[in-house]
Amino acid sequence: MPAPPWISALREDGRIASAERIDSPNHDERPEGNGVDLVVVHAISLPPEQFDGPGVEQLFTNRLDPDEHPYYASIAHLRVSAHFFIRRDGSLLQFVPVTQRAWHAGVSSWKGRERCNDFSVGIELEGSDSQPFRAEQYDCLSCVLLRIRERYPRIDICSHSDIAPGRKTDPGPFFEWPRLFALLGTQSSLLA
Repeated sequence: MPAPPWISALREDGRIASAERIDSPNHDERPEGNGVDLVVVHAISLPPEQFDGPGVEQLFTNRLDPDEHPYYASIAHLRVSAHFFIRRDGSLLQFVPVTQRAWHAGVSSWKGRERCNDFSVGIELEGSDSQPFRAEQYDCLSCVLLRIRERYPRIDICSHSDIAPGRKTDPGPFFEWPRLFALLGTQSSLLA
C-alpha cells in the first residue's frame, strides 16, 4: 500500500520534507552496523493530560522551564527526543533524522536486543493513557510508517510499553492497534 502524497517521501538525509523541522540536540550517530529494524510508538502530553501547548517541543529541545508547571521541575533536566511527534490535529513535526539515533527508548529490549535507541525510530503521539487518539493521528502515523517502510522494507512496530515493560505504559490502552494495522494493510506488527 503506497503512502498518500501529503506525507512526502523519506529523503536520503533521513527527513520527511513535509514535516515541520525542529532540530533537537538530543541525538547522536547510530552505532556502526545498526540500521532501522523497529519503530516504537509513544504517547506524551505536557503538562500531563494537556494538549496543544509548547511543552513537548521545549522538552525535546532542552528549553523546558522548570518553573512553568510543577511537573516540569521533575523532567526539565532530561535530555530526550524522538524522531517524530504527531499532534492531535495530525500535524507532523520531526526532531531527528531517522538515519541518526534519537534518545526516546531509555532502558529497553526488543526480541533479545538491548538498547532499542540503536536500531529504532521513535514516534510520539500527543496523547495519554486516559484518552483516545484522533483519526488524524492514525492517518498521519500510518503514512509515516509507510514512508519509513519504503526505505527500510522489513520493520517491526511496537509500543514503548513493549520494550520497557513495567517502566512505561504508553501509548496506553486507548491506542487502537487493529485500526493502525488496517490502515497499513497488515495483520501484524511486522510492517513488510
